Amino acid sequence: MLAYNYPILNLFWTMLEFFIFVLWIWLLIYIFMDIFRSHDMGGLAKAVWVIFVIILPFLGVFVYLIARGGKMHERAAEQAAQQQKAFDAYVKKAAGGSNVDDLAKLADLKASGAISDAEFEAQKAKLLN
Repeated sequence: MLAYNYPILNLFWTMLEFFIFVLWIWLLIYIFMDIFRSHDMGGLAKAVWVIFVIILPFLGVFVYLIARGGKMHERAAEQAAQQQKAFDAYVKKAAGGSNVDDLAKLADLKASGAISDAEFEAQKAKLLN
């Protein structure tokens, strides 16, 4: 017969340990990403931080968070903005956004009476060719 002798408190303790372990791994990965994302450090400084975090992981992570933690969010936001800009440029290129935007502007100008129908048709033909 199988006996269950694992008290519920030990189950919660094991779950907490597992959660802390996963959190620790995530923090290490995020710090390594931040080290290599940082443009204000040279290669030697990056190598020293990596070695420090690998050799003395707890101390290295805590010192990194104290010394450079304030700028981690700024670097992450900067990278996200660059990725969004690149994505927007790709979508605009793939969708032919420049012609669509120009045609919308032309239609607005025609609707407001700023250009005539002949000018509109000429500009439209120029954009579509």
